[in-house]
Amino acid sequence: MITRSVKRLPVENGVSGWEAISSLSYSSQQLDGNVTADWIIIGAGFAGLSAARRLSQLRPHDKIVVLDASEVGKGTAGRNSGFMIDVPHNLSSSEYSAGGANATRVEMAQNRLAIAFAKEAAQEYGMSGDTFDPAGKINAAATDRGLKQNLSFGASLKGVDEKHVFLDAKEMREITGSDYYIGGLYTPGAVLIQPADYIRSLANGLSRRVTIFEKSPVTSLKREGGTWTVVSPRGTVTAPKVILGVNGHIDDFSHFGGRLIHIFAYASMTAAFPADANNQRRTGRDKWALLPADAMGATVRKITRDGHSRIAIRTRYTYDWSVAVSDQRLRKMADEHRRSFDARFPGLEDIPFEHSWAGRLCLSRNHVPAFGEVEGGLFSACCENGLGTVKSTLAGMMAAELATGTQSPQLSEYMNHEQPQRLPPEPFAWLGINAVIRFQELRAGREG
Repeated sequence: MITRSVKRLPVENGVSGWEAISSLSYSSQQLDGNVTADWIIIGAGFAGLSAARRLSQLRPHDKIVVLDASEVGKGTAGRNSGFMIDVPHNLSSSEYSAGGANATRVEMAQNRLAIAFAKEAAQEYGMSGDTFDPAGKINAAATDRGLKQNLSFGASLKGVDEKHVFLDAKEMREITGSDYYIGGLYTPGAVLIQPADYIRSLANGLSRRVTIFEKSPVTSLKREGGTWTVVSPRGTVTAPKVILGVNGHIDDFSHFGGRLIHIFAYASMTAAFPADANNQRRTGRDKWALLPADAMGATVRKITRDGHSRIAIRTRYTYDWSVAVSDQRLRKMADEHRRSFDARFPGLEDIPFEHSWAGRLCLSRNHVPAFGEVEGGLFSACCENGLGTVKSTLAGMMAAELATGTQSPQLSEYMNHEQPQRLPPEPFAWLGINAVIRFQELRAGREG
């Protein structure tokens, strides 16, 4: 018998604004007792639920069980900025479209495969336009350097015949109500989601065919012969194959140790304010979504629903091996968000932040996933490299195909990558990575 103890469990750092304002609930059940299944999936985020959906298509008569340590939509999957992006985005290098033309085409095709899969789910499960909105996104520039980065990005897009539109300062002001931005680059292929609602809608739709247990953390895995047993505090699940959709926590399952970069991203969301004429003048259209021209800058989104608007802002990153950040750090990052927000919207100083939070994401040095069969019958769909909504969706789909022996050109292409490269030993990795992050943030300047 082989036994793998799980070193650490996920932690929720602050309350995600997306989860707090979610209009959807998920009917919770907790694992209680011993269950036998054909498939076990650990993690009810983008990777885990996408793997469950793809498995249910490939093996419609099999029993599929999903376990999550938290509540659906409350963990990392409900803590991102809600962009499903088709064009390449390399956070580790602070660049967009960092590869050559061929690599860019491959990555776009993979991202669009995941977006198409998500779109099918959105249609099948009746997701609203507030939950799944194929509106595109804008790379917003606040500096001359940002404008140059957008021009470079535009040249990369032109080189692969991708649609894009440059926006001037007047157009950016009309969209956002802010004089802060001096230019933008619009690409139409991105989808905007309310991440907590999307994950809950996906879980609710899958629950007709898949059993999902919330608040059922996995504390160990045991393998005897060709069977895996997953142990949780109140029960076990046994099956021949397991898919891990736990992103950076794959380290805690004793795989890819010393190869993954664990990054905290920080965000805040305002309280609701009236979507009246005065606030429309100050904040522009009812809905818009901005990524920074420099990938280490500030991501900003405005949403409007039921006559009220909110603005969410995400900026600042840290590298940490821990799974929790202190309340003091969250307050410090919220202060940074306040300065960034007030610079963009000087007339909104009286609107407070209602929620501030941190979310954990995972990178590798060479921008590849932690993917594949890591032990007999145990499959990893982890390390999304900063594009969690799309990359994790894709990894879950591909893990289901790999685990079922389904042959496809997409799987063959997806598996054509190296292993994640090793990191320097600690504390050198901590010192070096945080120094690079801080340098990139300082270089981003007003983009942050």
